[in-house]
Amino acid sequence: MKCEAQNIFTQSAGSTRRRYCGRFVALIALVLLAFPSHAHASFLHGETLDAVAGAIAWFAFIIVPPVLIVAFLAVHILPEKVAEKRHHPQLGAIKCLCFLSLVFGGLLWPFAWLWAYSKPVLHKMAYGTDVDHSHDQTAGEKSAASELEQLRARVAELEAEIKGGKT
Repeated sequence: MKCEAQNIFTQSAGSTRRRYCGRFVALIALVLLAFPSHAHASFLHGETLDAVAGAIAWFAFIIVPPVLIVAFLAVHILPEKVAEKRHHPQLGAIKCLCFLSLVFGGLLWPFAWLWAYSKPVLHKMAYGTDVDHSHDQTAGEKSAASELEQLRARVAELEAEIKGGKT
């Protein structure tokens, strides 16, 4: 019984000390706040501070906006580049959606991104393939060259017929 009473007494004395210590710290904080002190927002002073602030302002007004505009445009043509790389058959429509996304402030860009990465299932059902090689430059140049050769051969045949019919 005696031990328990002593234990309770020492615990209450410790909590009383903590309360007084907390009040003392709060009192010291209020006293320190009452006395004004000098606050410095920058490590620079006077003309140096003005020069640095002017340089930061010029940078913020002249350099940052063009960089942000170029970054915005670069991000908005990414779906177009992805669709071109993957030989997506609806490349023209994805390009159009990317342009509309620029007009509408980027709201349509996620749809263009998803569309560029999607598999064109209906196109595969209709045409038997899910890629389109018609917008490849090398394939287009080869087909144009072969078509040109065919046209030249046909013109030569027609010229031969005309010459043969007149004589």
